[in-house]
Amino acid sequence: MKFYWKNAFDELKKTSSVTGAAFLAALSPVLGIFTIVVNKFLQIGFTSLVHAMTGYLYGPIMACVAGGLADIIKYIIRPTGPFFPGFTLNEMLVGFIYGLFFYKKDITLPKVIGARLIITVGINLVLTPMWLAIMYGNAYKFMVPVRIIKNLIMIPIDVFLRYTVLKFSEKNVKSRLIKNIK
Repeated sequence: MKFYWKNAFDELKKTSSVTGAAFLAALSPVLGIFTIVVNKFLQIGFTSLVHAMTGYLYGPIMACVAGGLADIIKYIIRPTGPFFPGFTLNEMLVGFIYGLFFYKKDITLPKVIGARLIITVGINLVLTPMWLAIMYGNAYKFMVPVRIIKNLIMIPIDVFLRYTVLKFSEKNVKSRLIKNIK
């Protein structure tokens, strides 16, 4: 466990890690453009895939930093409302959680489901409504049931997307490492 955190903090010192995480943070707002809007409450987005990939490749600390930067970049490029630091904190926590679940670990379906459930409950259903209450008062209460339904619909979609992308990355990263050793 001690080496896990040392390795995670050491990622901040590696130029290749900082560069890779910066690339992924810059990719996040670009992927946001390709969000599939089903209706005004239900959207399928791909930016969280970047957080999962950053957490997998560079660990929870780097993914946390990259998540915060990605949110700020996204706001600068395409603001969708007033800037609120709580949402930046959400993005940082998402990266951190994915890093905890995936960094230096094999990708398994239970891990992907576990990470997604923690993010869904802790961030999507607790923190986000709290930020909305701070910003808009009691009006958020009407949206909580809709948010619960939306998240229940999105969990299987999100798990499928993350598992597919991370397993593909796991296979390709390992095969690349094996080639470099030979």
